[in-house]
Amino acid sequence: MKLHELKPAAGSRNKTRNRVGRGIGSGNGKTAGRGHKGQNARSGGGVRPGFEGGQMPIFRRLPKRGFKNPNRVEYAIVNLDTLNRFEDGTEVTPELLVETGTVKNERGGIKILGNGTLERKVTVKAHKFSSTAKEAIEAAGGTAEVL
Repeated sequence: MKLHELKPAAGSRNKTRNRVGRGIGSGNGKTAGRGHKGQNARSGGGVRPGFEGGQMPIFRRLPKRGFKNPNRVEYAIVNLDTLNRFEDGTEVTPELLVETGTVKNERGGIKILGNGTLERKVTVKAHKFSSTAKEAIEAAGGTAEVL
């Protein structure tokens, strides 16, 4: 390998950042790419997010309906048929579900729903159960414990 054969590693960034306001020869001197005067040329200039130049903004034009509960708890949902991946006698906990990748994150808790059939005898510990899920778990010989 010779000095003239050296190249940056594949995928590496080989571009220097553009330093504005560093003289006329740089191509971005004097006004530093901001143009002449005007709101955006000033320090601290520009408009807030959502501002549409005095036109009525879209979030004010659209109707708002209903009530958004700030204390709403959103559960991560697990169906019965997904519990078949565990062996008989396994204690299925929220930690185990996250660990195995069944649920990405717990959110406000885990809720077990009754979709599908359960062929395993498992102990399920979750924050909520639908009535059909609880019946199906107990019918399969397992137990449903509310955390």
